[in-house]
Amino acid sequence: MSPTQEQLTALGGVFLAAVLVDKIAKTGQVTEAGLTCMLGSLLIRDPKDTLEVYGGDDIALREGYRALIGALERDPSTLQREPLRYALSMLGLERQLAKREDMLEVIGKRLPQIQSQVEHFGPAHENVVAACGALYQDTLSTLRQRIQVHGDMRNLQQPNNASKIRALLLAGIRSARLWRQLGGHRWQLVISRRKLLKELYPLMRNE
Repeated sequence: MSPTQEQLTALGGVFLAAVLVDKIAKTGQVTEAGLTCMLGSLLIRDPKDTLEVYGGDDIALREGYRALIGALERDPSTLQREPLRYALSMLGLERQLAKREDMLEVIGKRLPQIQSQVEHFGPAHENVVAACGALYQDTLSTLRQRIQVHGDMRNLQQPNNASKIRALLLAGIRSARLWRQLGGHRWQLVISRRKLLKELYPLMRNE
């Protein structure tokens, strides 16, 4: 994998989180594979490569790649507007989080507690989802910039859906942080669109 593809893998994680948030908001449904992939990514320490953060293969990330391709191609027929808005908001929130040592410390202390829940229940269990959602609520949702999620109010008002959305936003911001650590910058999405697409298409070839 090239350095750019490593970045795109992490960015695929941001977009996957955004797509899953949009699905829950609009339909109340989410695939367990997608949820497991994103919540699992919060707990990986010292991965040998970026793909290992997402479970070692990029099958679950494909939905994120598709949304990312739609954003980079700027084709109205494939552009997923709400997921794009959520993804850009997550990238913005990550920049705010990076300046808050106190918040990073809280997240760093609570993730090992969530890890022990995962070992007991599994990554997509409602207790784990609730713990991740609560961590987002106690930290990132207190920042000035908020992510407004749009969808069917019947879905958004269900507590377990609200927890899933918050948990996925937390995981998406973790992916944004990883993307930044790998050298990703927002201007690339504007200036280097063609280069990014050229490196992204091979990641989709194994479908």
